[in-house]
Amino acid sequence: MVLVYVSALISLLLVLILSVPYIDFLKRHFCGQYIYEDAPKSHAHKAGTPTMGGVIIVDCVLVASILSLLMFESFSMKSVIVLISFLLFAIAGFIDDYKKLAKKTNKGLKAKSKLLVQLLAALIPGVYMLITHQTDVSVFGLFHFDWGYFYLLFALFVIIGSSNAINLTDGLDGLAAGLSGIAFLGLTIMLAMQDDVELAIISAAISFACFAFLYFNHNPAKVFMGDTGSLALGGVFGVLGVAGKLEFWLIPLGIVFILETLSVIIQVISFKTTGKRVFKMSPVHHHFELCGWSEKKVVYVFYIIGLIFATAGVIWYIL
Repeated sequence: MVLVYVSALISLLLVLILSVPYIDFLKRHFCGQYIYEDAPKSHAHKAGTPTMGGVIIVDCVLVASILSLLMFESFSMKSVIVLISFLLFAIAGFIDDYKKLAKKTNKGLKAKSKLLVQLLAALIPGVYMLITHQTDVSVFGLFHFDWGYFYLLFALFVIIGSSNAINLTDGLDGLAAGLSGIAFLGLTIMLAMQDDVELAIISAAISFACFAFLYFNHNPAKVFMGDTGSLALGGVFGVLGVAGKLEFWLIPLGIVFILETLSVIIQVISFKTTGKRVFKMSPVHHHFELCGWSEKKVVYVFYIIGLIFATAGVIWYIL
């Protein structure tokens, strides 16, 4: 269990040390963010802020996880699959970010192309769980049921849904990084409690990489994680939930991600069916900005909500 702390520490230090030269590299190569045309006007000054910071998160997590797993002298197929899926989601995000920079616009990969890569990254752990007959699902420990072959569809929904949810949340300085740090910390505790040390090692590395990245990403952000970071974090959040058989526990841990996603779904359905918008803008963090809240206030309030629900989820899990 000590190696869970080791993994967290290695990841934390690597991100803190390597982010400074990496941000300088991004500035020298003009890897600046292009702001979405319909974004709140208060975001205009963020144009040109270095993006693709997720590269440093992913690289440091991989190094910390692999080193710790080697020290643990246990590197199961499940851990390999989690890390491969994590990398594939990161690659999808990297291509998306690169296309945006190359085109000098906020439009990257086409939705179908992005979904195809996400599907591939999600299929690997989904199929693994299916062929190893790990298709039983616990609903908050209250009751269990076996999905059988339908588990693959359930796993794809959880993983791809998680990937897109954190991607949607990444719209304010420090929001996705801070909430991800909290969510993965809660997930690490749950995994450690069920003696799933290998997955806890990976989760701890991700959590503390996010906290370290937050030092450079808090308002005013020196760097954005980009889709490289948000797609990878969201994808591996779902993958760890599936691999650790904690699928439903992702709900309290990632409650803000879910609310952000629901706000987009509600907005789209409402506009297409009635021609009216429920929110001033979605995802919902922009709605509160347009209601007069400062960016910092929105982020801090969302942090509090995320922390309360994650803490409640962990306590419920322990009990």
